[in-house]
Amino acid sequence: MSDLDAIDLRILRVMQSDARISNVELAEQVGLSQSPCLRRVRKLQDLGVIANHVTLLDQNAVGLPVSVFLHVSLERQVEDALRTFEAAVAGWPEVMECYLMTGDADYMLRVVAADLAAYERFLMDQLTRVPGVASIRSSFALKQVVYKTALPL
Repeated sequence: MSDLDAIDLRILRVMQSDARISNVELAEQVGLSQSPCLRRVRKLQDLGVIANHVTLLDQNAVGLPVSVFLHVSLERQVEDALRTFEAAVAGWPEVMECYLMTGDADYMLRVVAADLAAYERFLMDQLTRVPGVASIRSSFALKQVVYKTALPL
């Protein structure tokens, strides 16, 4: 972050709120001419600061209203077991986020599903079949209070 100057940060703030903004509009909003603005955006992409451009969907509108947070513990926290678990969850479209954790559980996942039956199928047909999984605790989200994708720059 130390290599980013004030103009880079302004560019990133604007792009986090509207990734479809044209270079003309972006340049105007951050106080640059078009060519230097485009060069900076490309540099931020090349450096990996801008990782991707995506379209965010409303999970309720696309029929996935159930959000479940899972705490998963493995039988042993050894490299092979971690690698096996991480490879499995990386391939499941229901898993929106997965974190290796400190504390009581080894991993925390956020999973989306159409309904409780779909979540049960995910749990029984996929997650419980991963070798080395010792325990799974599920917590169902009742309401999303805050959801952000923009980092506080």
